[in-house]
Amino acid sequence: MESMQAFFPVLAALAGYLIGSLSFAVIVSRVMGLNDPRTFGSKNPGATNVLRSGNKAAAVVTLLLDVAKGWLPVMLVKWYGKPYGLEDGTMAMVGLAAFVGHLYPVFFKFVGGKGVATALGVLLGISWILGLATGATWLIMAYFFRYSSLAALTAAVFAPVYYIFGDGTAWYMNKGVLLSVSIMSLLLLYRHAENIGRLVKGTESRLGKKSKS
Repeated sequence: MESMQAFFPVLAALAGYLIGSLSFAVIVSRVMGLNDPRTFGSKNPGATNVLRSGNKAAAVVTLLLDVAKGWLPVMLVKWYGKPYGLEDGTMAMVGLAAFVGHLYPVFFKFVGGKGVATALGVLLGISWILGLATGATWLIMAYFFRYSSLAALTAAVFAPVYYIFGDGTAWYMNKGVLLSVSIMSLLLLYRHAENIGRLVKGTESRLGKKSKS
Protein backbone atom coordinates (compact mmCIF):
# COMPACT_ATOMS: atom_id res chain seq x y z
CA MET A 1 0.00 0.00 0.00
CA GLU A 2 2.82 2.41 0.87
CA SER A 3 4.51 1.78 -2.47
CA MET A 4 1.22 2.53 -4.24
CA GLN A 5 0.81 5.80 -2.32
CA ALA A 6 3.86 7.18 -4.07
CA PHE A 7 1.87 7.17 -7.32
CA PHE A 8 -1.25 8.84 -5.90
CA PRO A 9 0.05 12.44 -6.28
CA VAL A 10 0.94 11.74 -9.92
CA LEU A 11 -2.46 10.18 -10.59
CA ALA A 12 -4.20 13.10 -8.86
CA ALA A 13 -2.23 15.60 -10.96
CA LEU A 14 -3.09 13.68 -14.14
CA ALA A 15 -6.78 13.72 -13.21
CA GLY A 16 -6.53 17.46 -12.55
CA TYR A 17 -4.93 18.02 -15.94
CA LEU A 18 -7.66 16.03 -17.72
CA ILE A 19 -10.40 17.98 -15.96
CA GLY A 20 -8.65 21.22 -16.88
CA SER A 21 -8.45 20.08 -20.50
CA LEU A 22 -12.23 20.39 -20.89
CA SER A 23 -12.46 23.59 -22.97
CA PHE A 24 -15.87 24.80 -21.88
CA ALA A 25 -15.78 27.86 -24.15
CA VAL A 26 -15.83 25.51 -27.12
CA ILE A 27 -18.19 22.96 -25.54
CA VAL A 28 -20.76 25.54 -24.40
CA SER A 29 -20.62 27.35 -27.76
CA ARG A 30 -21.31 24.10 -29.60
CA VAL A 31 -24.17 23.14 -27.30
CA MET A 32 -25.75 26.60 -27.63
CA GLY A 33 -25.31 26.74 -31.40
CA LEU A 34 -22.75 29.57 -31.41
CA ASN A 35 -19.66 30.06 -33.53
CA ASP A 36 -16.46 28.45 -32.30
CA PRO A 37 -14.75 31.10 -30.11
CA ARG A 38 -11.45 30.12 -31.72
CA THR A 39 -12.67 31.63 -35.01
CA PHE A 40 -13.53 35.22 -34.02
CA GLY A 41 -12.45 38.09 -31.79
CA SER A 42 -9.23 37.27 -29.98
CA LYS A 43 -9.65 33.60 -31.02
CA ASN A 44 -9.13 32.73 -27.37
CA PRO A 45 -11.40 29.94 -26.05
CA GLY A 46 -12.44 31.73 -22.90
CA ALA A 47 -15.47 33.45 -21.36
CA THR A 48 -14.40 36.94 -22.45
CA ASN A 49 -14.24 35.94 -26.10
CA VAL A 50 -17.53 34.02 -25.84
CA LEU A 51 -19.03 37.30 -24.59
CA ARG A 52 -17.96 38.88 -27.89
CA SER A 53 -20.44 36.57 -29.63
CA GLY A 54 -23.17 38.69 -28.04
CA ASN A 55 -24.54 35.80 -25.96
CA LYS A 56 -24.14 36.80 -22.32
CA ALA A 57 -25.67 33.58 -21.00
CA ALA A 58 -23.09 31.47 -22.83
CA ALA A 59 -20.33 33.66 -21.46
CA VAL A 60 -21.60 33.32 -17.87
CA VAL A 61 -21.96 29.53 -18.16
CA THR A 62 -18.44 29.29 -19.63
CA LEU A 63 -17.04 31.45 -16.84
CA LEU A 64 -18.66 29.38 -14.09
CA LEU A 65 -17.56 26.06 -15.59
CA ASP A 66 -14.00 27.29 -16.11
CA VAL A 67 -13.86 28.41 -12.48
CA ALA A 68 -15.36 25.09 -11.35
CA LYS A 69 -12.78 22.97 -13.19
CA GLY A 70 -10.02 24.75 -11.28
CA TRP A 71 -11.82 24.62 -7.95
CA LEU A 72 -13.08 21.02 -8.02
CA PRO A 73 -9.73 19.12 -8.33
CA VAL A 74 -8.28 21.14 -5.44
CA MET A 75 -11.31 20.50 -3.26
CA LEU A 76 -11.36 16.78 -4.05
CA VAL A 77 -7.82 16.53 -2.67
CA LYS A 78 -8.87 18.57 0.39
CA TRP A 79 -11.93 16.40 1.01
CA TYR A 80 -10.61 12.93 0.25
CA GLY A 81 -6.84 13.07 -0.12
CA LYS A 82 -5.56 12.80 3.43
CA PRO A 83 -6.14 9.02 3.86
CA TYR A 84 -4.04 8.53 0.71
CA GLY A 85 -1.21 10.78 1.85
CA LEU A 86 -2.27 13.70 -0.32
CA GLU A 87 -1.48 16.89 1.57
CA ASP A 88 -1.23 20.58 0.66
CA GLY A 89 1.69 20.03 -1.71
CA THR A 90 -0.42 17.66 -3.80
CA MET A 91 -3.38 20.02 -3.60
CA ALA A 92 -1.24 22.79 -5.08
CA MET A 93 0.17 20.49 -7.76
CA VAL A 94 -3.30 19.28 -8.78
CA GLY A 95 -4.54 22.87 -9.04
CA LEU A 96 -1.57 23.82 -11.19
CA ALA A 97 -2.17 20.75 -13.37
CA ALA A 98 -5.81 21.77 -13.95
CA PHE A 99 -4.65 25.26 -14.89
CA VAL A 100 -2.07 23.89 -17.34
CA GLY A 101 -4.79 21.65 -18.77
CA HIS A 102 -6.83 24.73 -19.60
CA LEU A 103 -3.85 26.35 -21.32
CA TYR A 104 -2.81 23.22 -23.22
CA PRO A 105 -5.86 20.89 -23.37
CA VAL A 106 -5.14 17.39 -24.63
CA PHE A 107 -8.72 17.10 -25.96
CA PHE A 108 -8.38 20.22 -28.14
CA LYS A 109 -4.97 19.78 -29.78
CA PHE A 110 -3.25 21.59 -26.89
CA VAL A 111 -4.75 24.94 -27.95
CA GLY A 112 -6.48 26.45 -24.93
CA GLY A 113 -7.42 29.69 -23.24
CA LYS A 114 -5.44 32.05 -21.07
CA GLY A 115 -6.57 30.53 -17.79
CA VAL A 116 -7.88 33.50 -15.82
CA ALA A 117 -11.13 31.88 -14.66
CA THR A 118 -9.51 28.50 -14.01
CA ALA A 119 -6.74 30.15 -11.99
CA LEU A 120 -9.41 31.90 -9.93
CA GLY A 121 -11.05 28.54 -9.27
CA VAL A 122 -7.75 27.09 -8.10
CA LEU A 123 -7.18 30.04 -5.76
CA LEU A 124 -10.70 29.73 -4.35
CA GLY A 125 -10.00 26.06 -3.66
CA ILE A 126 -6.73 26.84 -1.90
CA SER A 127 -8.32 29.59 0.19
CA TRP A 128 -11.62 31.31 -0.43
CA ILE A 129 -10.16 34.54 1.01
CA LEU A 130 -7.21 34.37 -1.39
CA GLY A 131 -9.60 33.72 -4.28
CA LEU A 132 -11.95 36.54 -3.30
CA ALA A 133 -9.09 39.02 -2.89
CA THR A 134 -7.71 38.14 -6.31
CA GLY A 135 -11.16 38.15 -7.92
CA ALA A 136 -11.94 41.54 -6.36
CA THR A 137 -8.73 42.91 -7.87
CA TRP A 138 -9.88 41.74 -11.31
CA LEU A 139 -13.34 43.24 -10.85
CA ILE A 140 -12.04 46.62 -9.70
CA MET A 141 -9.61 46.92 -12.61
CA ALA A 142 -12.19 45.69 -15.13
CA TYR A 143 -14.83 48.11 -13.82
CA PHE A 144 -12.66 51.19 -13.99
CA PHE A 145 -10.58 50.45 -17.10
CA ARG A 146 -12.85 48.07 -19.09
CA TYR A 147 -9.94 45.88 -20.18
CA SER A 148 -10.21 42.19 -19.26
CA SER A 149 -6.53 41.64 -20.03
CA LEU A 150 -5.34 44.51 -17.82
CA ALA A 151 -7.53 43.24 -15.00
CA ALA A 152 -6.11 39.73 -15.43
CA LEU A 153 -2.52 40.97 -15.48
CA THR A 154 -3.02 43.00 -12.32
CA ALA A 155 -4.71 40.11 -10.50
CA ALA A 156 -1.93 37.74 -11.61
CA VAL A 157 0.75 40.02 -10.15
CA PHE A 158 -1.07 40.44 -6.85
CA ALA A 159 -2.12 36.81 -6.27
CA PRO A 160 1.27 35.63 -4.87
CA VAL A 161 1.53 38.87 -2.87
CA TYR A 162 -1.86 38.24 -1.29
CA TYR A 163 -0.77 34.73 -0.38
CA ILE A 164 2.50 35.89 1.18
CA PHE A 165 1.08 38.79 3.18
CA GLY A 166 -2.39 37.41 3.86
CA ASP A 167 -3.92 36.95 7.28
CA GLY A 168 -2.27 33.95 8.91
CA THR A 169 -5.59 32.87 10.43
CA ALA A 170 -7.04 32.42 6.94
CA TRP A 171 -4.26 30.35 5.39
CA TYR A 172 -0.69 29.51 6.32
CA MET A 173 2.46 29.75 4.30
CA ASN A 174 3.21 26.62 2.31
CA LYS A 175 6.11 26.61 -0.15
CA GLY A 176 4.35 24.19 -2.51
CA VAL A 177 1.27 26.40 -2.65
CA LEU A 178 3.35 29.55 -3.09
CA LEU A 179 5.30 27.92 -5.92
CA SER A 180 2.12 26.81 -7.71
CA VAL A 181 0.48 30.23 -7.35
CA SER A 182 3.66 31.93 -8.60
CA ILE A 183 3.92 29.61 -11.63
CA MET A 184 0.29 30.28 -12.50
CA SER A 185 0.92 34.01 -12.28
CA LEU A 186 3.96 33.79 -14.56
CA LEU A 187 2.05 31.67 -17.08
CA LEU A 188 -0.82 34.16 -17.04
CA LEU A 189 1.63 36.98 -17.83
CA TYR A 190 3.16 34.88 -20.61
CA ARG A 191 -0.22 34.04 -22.13
CA HIS A 192 -1.14 37.72 -22.15
CA ALA A 193 2.00 38.85 -23.99
CA GLU A 194 0.04 39.88 -27.10
CA ASN A 195 -2.50 41.71 -24.96
CA ILE A 196 0.30 43.66 -23.30
CA GLY A 197 1.48 44.76 -26.73
CA ARG A 198 -2.03 45.87 -27.72
CA LEU A 199 -2.50 47.70 -24.42
CA VAL A 200 0.71 49.63 -25.05
CA LYS A 201 -0.44 50.48 -28.60
CA GLY A 202 -3.97 51.35 -27.45
CA THR A 203 -5.59 48.76 -29.72
CA GLU A 204 -6.82 46.31 -27.09
CA SER A 205 -10.56 45.50 -27.21
CA ARG A 206 -12.66 46.60 -24.27
CA LEU A 207 -15.00 44.39 -22.28
CA GLY A 208 -18.42 43.83 -23.81
CA LYS A 209 -17.42 44.84 -27.33
CA LYS A 210 -19.11 42.49 -29.79
CA SER A 211 -16.96 40.93 -32.47
CA LYS A 212 -17.71 42.27 -35.96
CA SER A 213 -17.27 38.76 -37.40
